[in-house]
Amino acid sequence: MKIEKINDNKIRCTLTSADLAERNLKLSELAYGTEKARSLFQDMMIEANQQFGFNVDNAPLMVEAVPVAPDSIVLIITRVEDPQELDTRFAKFAPSGDDTDGPEPVQYSGADDIIDLFHKLCDVKNKAQEIAKKAAQKENEKEPAASEEKNVDLVRTFHFSTLDDVISSAKALNQYFTGSNSLYKNTADANYQLVLHQSGCKPEEFNKVCNILSEYGRQESFSLAAEAFLLEHGNAMVKENALQELASL
Repeated sequence: MKIEKINDNKIRCTLTSADLAERNLKLSELAYGTEKARSLFQDMMIEANQQFGFNVDNAPLMVEAVPVAPDSIVLIITRVEDPQELDTRFAKFAPSGDDTDGPEPVQYSGADDIIDLFHKLCDVKNKAQEIAKKAAQKENEKEPAASEEKNVDLVRTFHFSTLDDVISSAKALNQYFTGSNSLYKNTADANYQLVLHQSGCKPEEFNKVCNILSEYGRQESFSLAAEAFLLEHGNAMVKENALQELASL
């Protein structure tokens, strides 16, 4: 609990979640005005009196509550010299007992009105929790879509006239691509076919790889059925890491 003097008639009190925890107080207890809540308000006024000489002397108090976080509140407490300035929002703390014995702490009562201010703080906390809950739900809804994007595995195929063209393209990539790729030889027309999988590579990076390969070979349409046929009947020269192996030649 932090208490600051603004002027002779005004103080600022800051209550945080740590202050409440020290007193084993919940925000809801403040809102409903339990004995522990009343004790907190009494201690607050006593400490203000001891630190700054903020003496109520039966004067009415104007209390402004400003929520600064879901679990924190700032109370601006003003001692009002003219009671006519007060309206129904202002809380009055009246000292009880005899305070003529010097430094003996005085006791304050009449904290009921200020409790209503904490209802607003509870509303703020509940709304903040509801907003956070909705935000979490939206993030959870986005996760499946993001997972689907990660699971996409694009496949591209390139035809090369000679093996030297394939080796040149591999050296041009210079181990830049580390995904799955296999090289097949087409005995019918004596050319070479490279099958390239995205393999988790970012779309822009995969496009860059395809653009470089297009400078040495010819990209053609391809399907999973065609790849299945190659796997079963094709003449595979290098499987899974053809570009990586050819780049090291």
